[in-house]
Amino acid sequence: MPQPNTRPLILAVDDEATNLQLLRQILQDHYRLLFAKDGARALELARQESPDLVLLDVMMPGMSGYEVCAALKANPATAAIPVIFVTALTEADDELEGFEAGAVDYITKPVSPPIVRARVRTHLSLVRMEELRASRLEIVQRLGLAAEYKDNETGLHVLRMSHFSRVLGIAAGMGEVEADDLLHAAPMHDVGKIGIPDRILQKPGALDPEEWKIMQSHVTIGAEIIGEHSGGMLALARNIALTHHEKYDGSGYPNGLAGDAIPLEGRIVAIADVFDALTSVRPYKKAWSEDEALDFLHQQKGRHFDPALVDLFTEQMPAIRAIQARWAEHP
Repeated sequence: MPQPNTRPLILAVDDEATNLQLLRQILQDHYRLLFAKDGARALELARQESPDLVLLDVMMPGMSGYEVCAALKANPATAAIPVIFVTALTEADDELEGFEAGAVDYITKPVSPPIVRARVRTHLSLVRMEELRASRLEIVQRLGLAAEYKDNETGLHVLRMSHFSRVLGIAAGMGEVEADDLLHAAPMHDVGKIGIPDRILQKPGALDPEEWKIMQSHVTIGAEIIGEHSGGMLALARNIALTHHEKYDGSGYPNGLAGDAIPLEGRIVAIADVFDALTSVRPYKKAWSEDEALDFLHQQKGRHFDPALVDLFTEQMPAIRAIQARWAEHP
């Protein structure tokens, strides 16, 4: 059986056949190629074939390259395709217009084959990295959802508490990138529940001391599942899994950490997780009102929760309500 051709697909667009032939000679050994001689055909091929990258001339009859690029970026089906302009226009203003239209790079004619190959290779690598990052996030989020379903909770809980965490992280001084990592890491907070027996996890009554000890082990199981990482989102996820049941006064588990010895992400997720649990319906309880839940957080300042973070969370209630409305439970 013939194997599918997995080489990246590149769409080259130029009204001059000699320019297209040159690009063919430069790229054909490593890539699959499509060709268009005008903007309308380029847009049609982009929609039909979903190329991995577009090499686009600027000065063409009918639609200019800038107009073609803008149309690609306006269509959700083609917006993510990187566009490199290949043009004889060399002025700085021309290059700026290309980037403003949505291009990722700008190559001037006459083209240098090594430069074309290097730029194409670089931008295809960036696309691949983004695909891998998106796949990793999808796996992380779905593993978090798996733990929630095992615990008879809905996946909406992890969505809400993760967004609560991001809002509180920003309020606490995190930058956008760190807060986004927190958003994506927070769903993993209870992943260790995958390793807890159903007879304990779903027991309708109170746990006995031995069962409670087993239940508490979900934090270390979660840390083991996520593993050791030198930095980034997965390192954040491990810290959250391990520390979101620590308490500010040192009475939590598994290590009895207190105060600022508890990582900031653990202190944030503790508040976000508890607030959403309190304000959500569970098989064993009705949903608390917002005021009741906030009163509980304030009663636990300095005991369960970081006092400063409780105050910041309370200040963010308009954003918290918007998150609750967006991901509300429906019977």
